[in-house]
Amino acid sequence: MVDGQPPLVLVIEDDQSARKMYADTLASNGFRVAEAHNGLQALEKAQDLRPDVIVTDLGLPGIDGYEMCRRLQRDDRTRQVPIVAITGRFFSSADVARARREGCRSVLIKPFVGDDLVAEVQRIWKQA
Repeated sequence: MVDGQPPLVLVIEDDQSARKMYADTLASNGFRVAEAHNGLQALEKAQDLRPDVIVTDLGLPGIDGYEMCRRLQRDDRTRQVPIVAITGRFFSSADVARARREGCRSVLIKPFVGDDLVAEVQRIWKQA
């Protein structure tokens, strides 16, 4: 929390309806929300906004979520920002292991309910 404001969550998802759903769910639970639709836009926003938590799909166009996380971890401005990855496409335990290697603190598997997302963001934010 900065200056008494609620935590800022950067939501990164290429599917507009899913991104809106995640953003609306988080906002209705007291979080401030910024959005990005691809990995490159997300890197710029993360560097500029310095969010408290990042929620990202791993299957992004351009640079995928894994590469984006790798770049965030190498940047001093974003290294400490906790990342919650979202995946569902061809999920495997290897995907979770790879996400964690690239810096994700948590992985949510689609489909999930909004309460799961809120609970995970709260948990990760409090641990940061």
